[in-house]
Amino acid sequence: MKLPVIKHLTQFIEDNDEDFVGETIETLEALTEVPSLKDEELDVIGELISNMYGAIEVHKMIKEGTPKKEALNAFMQRVLGSIDK
Repeated sequence: MKLPVIKHLTQFIEDNDEDFVGETIETLEALTEVPSLKDEELDVIGELISNMYGAIEVHKMIKEGTPKKEALNAFMQRVLGSIDK
């Protein structure tokens, strides 16, 4: 996951609508079923999907009243904490 990408996607959600990102995730998940995709291509799609899910999580925290910077940092701490385990 990349914080700058999640930050950009979070701003996109704020400017537009969370549904756009949700529908994009569904589209990318459907693409992963194409049998001719190479592992590298699947990795890129997976990275995009995880960044989008991250942006949705950050957006939820912001809607609950957490300041944007704090929400981004808290999310990344959760991600890093889960990697360390």
